[in-house]
Amino acid sequence: MITIWHNTGCSTSRKVLDLLRAEGHAPRIVEYLKTPPSRAEIAAVVKQLGIPARGLLRKKAPPYQELGLDDPNLTDDQALDAMAAHPVLIERPVVITDKGARIGRPVEAVREVL
Repeated sequence: MITIWHNTGCSTSRKVLDLLRAEGHAPRIVEYLKTPPSRAEIAAVVKQLGIPARGLLRKKAPPYQELGLDDPNLTDDQALDAMAAHPVLIERPVVITDKGARIGRPVEAVREVL
């Protein structure tokens, strides 16, 4: 099963979805702005990504600066809380498979978990 945390308004997210479909996959699409993942789900994906929670933060999202998330002392718990409260802060797209998870930036990065 392949899942994509997808934002229909994001061209990169659409490109990753197109790549998955072109390779014959029918992913489960989660429009995470409409149906946000829980804090526990975000934490699980961060673990699959093998990165600190701040690595999943979308720095271009308006709440990033407003909430002071660029603070070098930001903990993983604080980053997870912020993403759970403001899903727009989750970098996109994220592809999750049995082999792991990858942020689709660049688009080709998702091939590592297909």
